[in-house]
Amino acid sequence: MSTASLKSKLILWLFMGCFLVFGMVVVGGITRLTGSGLSITEWKVVTGTIPPLNESQWFSEFQKYQQIPQYKELNSGFTLSDFKFIYFWEFIHRLIGRMIGVVFLIGFIFFWRKKVITKELMPRLLFMFALGGIQGFLGWYMVSSGLTENVRVSHIRLAIHLTFAFITFGYVFWIALTQIFTNKIPNDKGLSIYRKSAKGILILLTLQIIYGAFVAGTKAGLTYNTWPKMDNEWIPASISFAFAKDGISSLINNLASVQFIHRCLAYLIAIVIVFLYWKTGKDDRLSLAQKQGANILLILVTTQVLLGIMTLLSSVPIWMGVTHQAVAFFLFAATIYFIHRLSYSNEIHS
Repeated sequence: MSTASLKSKLILWLFMGCFLVFGMVVVGGITRLTGSGLSITEWKVVTGTIPPLNESQWFSEFQKYQQIPQYKELNSGFTLSDFKFIYFWEFIHRLIGRMIGVVFLIGFIFFWRKKVITKELMPRLLFMFALGGIQGFLGWYMVSSGLTENVRVSHIRLAIHLTFAFITFGYVFWIALTQIFTNKIPNDKGLSIYRKSAKGILILLTLQIIYGAFVAGTKAGLTYNTWPKMDNEWIPASISFAFAKDGISSLINNLASVQFIHRCLAYLIAIVIVFLYWKTGKDDRLSLAQKQGANILLILVTTQVLLGIMTLLSSVPIWMGVTHQAVAFFLFAATIYFIHRLSYSNEIHS
């Protein structure tokens, strides 16, 4: 097998990892919106890959679920059939996580034996493996918050788990792109401005992802289902009341505050991207690929804002909530792609 062929397979392997992380985020969204995250009350790394195979095993798992607060306070009327439905989504979510680990390990061993992994790439791949392990731990850390006293997982732990998934994807995606576009573009003043702007967008998106998790975890999306005002108020009075009572903590715990910040961040991100699109369109120093990166950002942020509004007005139906999260993922990826195209190319620069 030629070196070029092996390099192509290496790139495909990295993008496969990106796809699996995307799948895990989407299924994670379904898991959250269907209230399935606490259906499996134990973490079994190896034996957990096999679901219950008969009615006796299903009944045993159901009995474990019946011991936690979520069942006692929210789902006491659940039948075994209801339990099987939520178990399915959590099981698939965990299974994809295991698949990511297996795919990485098999690919790593294969490319290491074929001597395709360079000295520069090796520590990056090992760091990817560490990120996957940390993400698995964070998943269980999140689930454990809802097994004893709470009927749902902690929205703060949910935000950590989700944000780390995006960060892991972003890192793998960046490394994959670097295997394709290998030559660094000189850090001239003109491009530097766009890079800084794009990195600012990435920071805002990360903060928005965190608040999206807060909205989902606190069920804040089921309140104030009006737009552009929030129940006839531009800024709900409950926000100031909550802040006066609880201080800064209200900004991550109060439903009105969480949804308001999520809305404002969406407006800010959209404005910045529209401005960036306008600036790049007039700049003849940028390549076609770089301008296309800005175009993609504009399309995705427009889609995301409209989808967010429709999701809110519809009181967050599952398919809309999941689609909203998926488009956020694409917007995050597109921002990383834009930054990379401003930083690397296939052209050799003197």
